[in-house]
Amino acid sequence: MQKHEPLAALQEIRQLMDRSSRFHALSGWSGMTVGLIALVGAGVVGWYFNRHGLSYQAIYGPNPNAGAVTFLALTAAAVLVLAAGSAVYFTYLKAQKTKQPVWHSQGRRLVINLCIPMAAGGLFCLALYYHGLLYLVAPSMLLFYGLALINSSKYTFDEIRYLGIFETVLGLLACFFVAHGLLAWTLGFGALHVAYGALIYYKYEKAGMR
Repeated sequence: MQKHEPLAALQEIRQLMDRSSRFHALSGWSGMTVGLIALVGAGVVGWYFNRHGLSYQAIYGPNPNAGAVTFLALTAAAVLVLAAGSAVYFTYLKAQKTKQPVWHSQGRRLVINLCIPMAAGGLFCLALYYHGLLYLVAPSMLLFYGLALINSSKYTFDEIRYLGIFETVLGLLACFFVAHGLLAWTLGFGALHVAYGALIYYKYEKAGMR
């Protein structure tokens, strides 16, 4: 037993240092909810296209359909607001449950490192819209979001980095297959988020209940 005591002490110290250096209040439910909201948003866009006899090409062809572009932009904005709100809500609930401060140093660093690439990506997407390059908006959203996740992953769960890598790769692929931009957006912001949230929940939250 005495031989194992130093190893156990080192492991405990490592766990304490890890807790102090990383933000662990991110909830698996937030990831799953964000993904579900994105899937619902994609479903609404698909319903709109079917109702008006349009395809995704209607927003990036030689003569973009103004109504389709407006509807897609409004839907994306609604998804963003609802997703961000749900992420904050579930993160706050988990922080309260685990008695971890939300806005401590690591939480601030996580938000800052996440928001800088996303803000740059948002401005870049506006520039694409301004120049009529609508077919690159969805790939760019995935690409910059993936880079933002990678950039902020050192302050939270390692799984965030892998999610960011998948989002980045998907965004790059969508740059070459622009006709499938809506599908890539759905997979990236919808399916991947649901899978990530489920992994975080079962690996960290549900395991801690046992």
